[in-house]
Amino acid sequence: MSDHEFERALGYASAALDFLKRSGIPPHPPFFELLYTYAAGVNPSLNARINALVRAGTTPTRGLMESLYSEFMKADASDRISDVSERMHQRIEAVHVAIDSAMLSANAYSGSLQVASGDLEHDMSATAMKMLAETLLTETRRMQDNNRQLEAQLEASRQDIEALQRDMDDVRRESLLDPLTKIANRKSFDEGLAAALEDAALTGQPLCLIFADIDNFKLFNDTYGHQTGDQVLRLVAMTIKSNIKGKDLAARYGGEEFAAILPCTDLKGATAAAENIREAVQSKDLVKRSTNEKLGRITASFGVAAHTRGDTATSLIERADKCLYAAKHAGRNRVVNESELAKLSAA
Repeated sequence: MSDHEFERALGYASAALDFLKRSGIPPHPPFFELLYTYAAGVNPSLNARINALVRAGTTPTRGLMESLYSEFMKADASDRISDVSERMHQRIEAVHVAIDSAMLSANAYSGSLQVASGDLEHDMSATAMKMLAETLLTETRRMQDNNRQLEAQLEASRQDIEALQRDMDDVRRESLLDPLTKIANRKSFDEGLAAALEDAALTGQPLCLIFADIDNFKLFNDTYGHQTGDQVLRLVAMTIKSNIKGKDLAARYGGEEFAAILPCTDLKGATAAAENIREAVQSKDLVKRSTNEKLGRITASFGVAAHTRGDTATSLIERADKCLYAAKHAGRNRVVNESELAKLSAA
């Protein structure tokens, strides 16, 4: 973990502990997790609920914290995946029952045919022959009905399983998206960076990582409110996404920090992409939706690092984070890549 990332995480932790202390709520792990998530701003529904409670002057209590934890921290994607898996299991069991029933019916019909075959080997009267034919006809019709029921059950099961598969795919996609900005979340970023590093090591193609952080976001958030702050986060996310290529991945790394993974892109190209994003962010005129109040413009700082032989996710992230930290210290609203970082360090 880089110094910048450590300081950010420490800030979230301090804010969570401060909230618990002021409210007189014990800092048990579930409550700390709830308030840390709130401080990080990664769950917009949770933030909206707590902000509404604060505006209403509601006194935080242990019971309220337990209720919020149950509502927002337990019902995650893994629960939905478990639910879909259970429904899938039930449908498959129903198919097995239908098939077992059909097999019993087929075995019974086969037995009837064997009995009839034995009877036909002996001389039979016309009356006995007629009764045998009627029996076989009845058994055949019953078999046909059973087959139709099986076909209907299998068709219904096929449709249900397809629907469940679509639900599973939806849950999988949602589990990889940040709920507020609708770009890749931290989990998706980690998976994407691991895959990109592996591919770069195998092919020798360049790979770059961009880190971006909204300048003075906490002050903006405190001044105009969390809803407007959320609007800014969505704006920056979409700006980053619209300024990268098809194979690139834009992600919300945490809080007001974003990342972009750029496969097959060298440091010069990645720096140009970051500069384009910086200019695009700076050019946006912000308007508060609820009042149409003009809020001016925001800026962001960027750090760019290039993959080198033997790089791990941790080492590449640390270098990109150092570049971002340098951009902040150099006055914000600028892009610093690894080459420039070396010059700034030497200066």
